[in-house]
Amino acid sequence: MPAHDIIIVAFKEFDNLGVGYLASVLSEKGYKPLIVDFRDGKEKIIKTIRENNPLVVGFSVIFQFYIYEFRDLILSLRKSGITCHFSAGGQYASMRYADLFTLIPSIDSIVRFEGEYTFLELVDRIRTGSGWRDNKGLAYMENGEIIVNPPRPPEMELDRFPFPVRSPLGEYALFKKFATIIAGRGCVNNCSFCNNTEYLRQSSFPVKRIRNPGKVAEEIAFLHHNNNCSVFLFEDDDFPLNTKTEPDWTDRFCKELKRSKLVRKIIWKINCRPDEVELTSFTKMKDHGLFLVFLGIDDGTDSGLKRLKKNMSAVEALRGINILKQLGIGINYGFMLFQPDSSFETVNQNLDFLRRICGDGYTPVAFHKLLPFFDTRVEKQLKESGRLKGRPGFFDYDFLNKSLDRYYNFYNSSFYEWIYDPDGLLNVSKWARNFLLLFAHLYKMDSEVRSIGTEVQNVVAQSNMFLLDTMTELSGIFGTGKYDSGNYMGLIGYEKNIKVKHDIYKEKLGNLVKRVNIIAEYQKVLKMIN
Repeated sequence: MPAHDIIIVAFKEFDNLGVGYLASVLSEKGYKPLIVDFRDGKEKIIKTIRENNPLVVGFSVIFQFYIYEFRDLILSLRKSGITCHFSAGGQYASMRYADLFTLIPSIDSIVRFEGEYTFLELVDRIRTGSGWRDNKGLAYMENGEIIVNPPRPPEMELDRFPFPVRSPLGEYALFKKFATIIAGRGCVNNCSFCNNTEYLRQSSFPVKRIRNPGKVAEEIAFLHHNNNCSVFLFEDDDFPLNTKTEPDWTDRFCKELKRSKLVRKIIWKINCRPDEVELTSFTKMKDHGLFLVFLGIDDGTDSGLKRLKKNMSAVEALRGINILKQLGIGINYGFMLFQPDSSFETVNQNLDFLRRICGDGYTPVAFHKLLPFFDTRVEKQLKESGRLKGRPGFFDYDFLNKSLDRYYNFYNSSFYEWIYDPDGLLNVSKWARNFLLLFAHLYKMDSEVRSIGTEVQNVVAQSNMFLLDTMTELSGIFGTGKYDSGNYMGLIGYEKNIKVKHDIYKEKLGNLVKRVNIIAEYQKVLKMIN
């Protein structure tokens, strides 16, 4: 009997809750699933599968950017003589199953949409040899034709699923472990750059399903007491703040945390829109452990927000941001400075908006280019206008102004380490802030830590203004068309200065974080002694 009769190949960064729920449902029915990290490499994955000789190997194809890596892995597995059933699942596999079968014909089946029960039934039928092709929720190839079975109805009571299987928990910061968690599934919003609307249309799932707040608190308590976990990161795109069916969800959740005696012992982060932030409810949530909020801001102009179908105004966004600042709750955010319809004028307007929210150093400047993800309205519009370029999984577009393309390319190259490197200034700035937020909730604050917090905010403010001022200067330079040739020799001074400033700010923040870490370690030792 193999140690593991089901192998699931997935990204194991953080907990990967989708795969975790899949594994927990299988385990509850007596199977022995093993989740293998996709990043382990072909040789190690092949060795693991051969050692276990599983009934089924599942592949979690969530992101469009890794389909070619999955193709190469699956081809290698087949060439090495592994003949068991291969099944793929995940958002990309569910919605672009035809593309996936074309790219990877050696996949036997695709589990579409919510996979817990569909994959379980597939495994049951393969184990018993009873035939699996009429399994609801599956797509498969037969005689060169793609067969798509009717979708499986969704599980309306999410708490019927057992708690997800998790890898050993990692450290978040200052010796505190973290776990990801969900309060529900789905999203009530309809943004043009997100494929959630199309996902719901194809699957016929409800727009939003919410867990019982008592069960969420119970899962948090279980992880806190059994895994010594103190930091919880909600992965919901749309945390249940103002739902029509359960408008008091957050209030009930906070009461459950208090009843479970978790207040001041755990902290948590959520995702929401800035226009959902309200003083009374967020004050209560902060008092019960809310320390960080990711905001979907996305644009700082009313015209841009309208194009993105955000159904909010820039004033509403600023109001929510200011409430979080007033309460001392940390802010991360999404912002798309570069969009298909961007011009130098809109870029400069958005740079001004970012000055308003980041000039004080409360949160580091962050922005990116809107990418045409699969099955979004943005992708469809670009395709219809003949602007979509690239290959499946890597579609992109050029701006309407050639000079803006040059501006974006220069920014992307010059600020790459700053913005995108895991050890770059943006990430270091976020973590300096996170250390201080965690310390304020779970350690004893003193004047030295408050002083460090002021220093951190000052350094972040300086780096923010340098980035924004440089971007504005470059906008004026590239807007003249002077560098449309792509020869940036006259801008070498900018590249060098960006690198110098990056390293200076990063070193300052790194030294401040070390000081916070030393104080936390001292308090930890003192607590153990006493």
